[in-house]
Amino acid sequence: MTPVWLVLPDPFSTRLFFDTGIVAKLHARLGDRLELIVEDGAAGWTARAPGVRRTTRDDLVSVPASPFERLWRRVDGWLDRRIGFYPLSLRHSLRHGFHRQRMRPGHPNWFLDPTLAGPLPRWRLLDGLMARWHYGRNRYLPRALRDRARSERPAIVLANLQMHSVVPFVIAARRYGLPLVGHIASWDHTVGKGIVAPSARRYVVQNDAMRSDLVRHHGIDGARVAVTGWPQTDVFHRPRPRSEYEAILEHLGLDPTRRVVMVMGNTPTNAPYEANFVDRLVGWWKENGRERFSLLFRPHPRDREWRDRFAAALSEPDAAVQEPTFSDLGTLAVLLQHCDAVVTNAGTILLDALANDRPAVCTLWDEGAPPGESWAAKNVSGEHYKPLFDSTAFYRATSFDEVVSGVERALERPGELAAERARVVRLVLGEIDGRAADRVAEAIATAV
Repeated sequence: MTPVWLVLPDPFSTRLFFDTGIVAKLHARLGDRLELIVEDGAAGWTARAPGVRRTTRDDLVSVPASPFERLWRRVDGWLDRRIGFYPLSLRHSLRHGFHRQRMRPGHPNWFLDPTLAGPLPRWRLLDGLMARWHYGRNRYLPRALRDRARSERPAIVLANLQMHSVVPFVIAARRYGLPLVGHIASWDHTVGKGIVAPSARRYVVQNDAMRSDLVRHHGIDGARVAVTGWPQTDVFHRPRPRSEYEAILEHLGLDPTRRVVMVMGNTPTNAPYEANFVDRLVGWWKENGRERFSLLFRPHPRDREWRDRFAAALSEPDAAVQEPTFSDLGTLAVLLQHCDAVVTNAGTILLDALANDRPAVCTLWDEGAPPGESWAAKNVSGEHYKPLFDSTAFYRATSFDEVVSGVERALERPGELAAERARVVRLVLGEIDGRAADRVAEAIATAV
């Protein structure tokens, strides 16, 4: 029987595949054929899959190399920085106009730094030649990965297809003729989050728009694309009792009998002035809202500066700040099923709020930013946001006063936008029936 390597290359896709049950479902279907390829530090996740073999990525890529291999690796890396993954991804985005408003030289998000497009002229013919090299069978592969792929001949499943770190697995699959399955990790990844390897046997996406993106922008045969719905909605689909919600609030030091407004953070990269907004919101709430509702702040999982950025709320009674983590999707589901309103600067968390039928306010300006700076509005300028922003499923706030009015309206009339929330969630997230993870596992298992 063909072994199956499930490559989990980053915390978000790892959380998705474990917390929605995809790993367990694949293990049930594939048995001993399944092996997890994980990043170092993923022991907490793999402990949830007893009996499943696991290998760290370092075990495959960090074996000492011979002098010739070291030279090959150095030349390959030099070329990759000029004609490889990031140059191809930036050239692709620039050609299609993805994130044009957000791009600037030196942007800390490498997908938004146009200087990484490489030194060659932006000719379509050159893009094709660069891609042929990038996914070429003769590129450098670490010896351990090369030897195991050649001897075991596994099917390779990538939980996040559009990452630089998974390119060696794509190359190994091409070199040895191995089945390759690529999962597109999120609803926005098809339009500006990297190129898509053309050689997968199956691509797994959450909605029809993503399938259309793969066909239109990446040249993928639509017959090879499986639309499954968004597995994260499975976690939201199961009703959570009010008692779980009250227990979480009590643990956070909040009164479970009071209404709660959740404020969802963005990354420091995407929202560098977020601390100013937190300061102003807490100040307003202390004067005008404390008696009516509690504030619960949830920093982005990648926010390592959260103690400084959310300092204004850390010591306030009736306010709380959750510590960022990738491993509490169940807690998020409980909170979103029972909180009274959500304030956020877009992102997937806005969709999560709408999927849980929560009244939401989307902030579209940067509190305290110098003239000419614009981050919040640009964060939602991508093509993937168009169906969402063409809707009336949430309240828009282009000033602090509009945040206040949006929160007030959400608390006073929570059902006002319910029908539109349901419509846009079906449009963007696909079918929500609690079985998306089953469909993902089915799409993968039948391809390998």
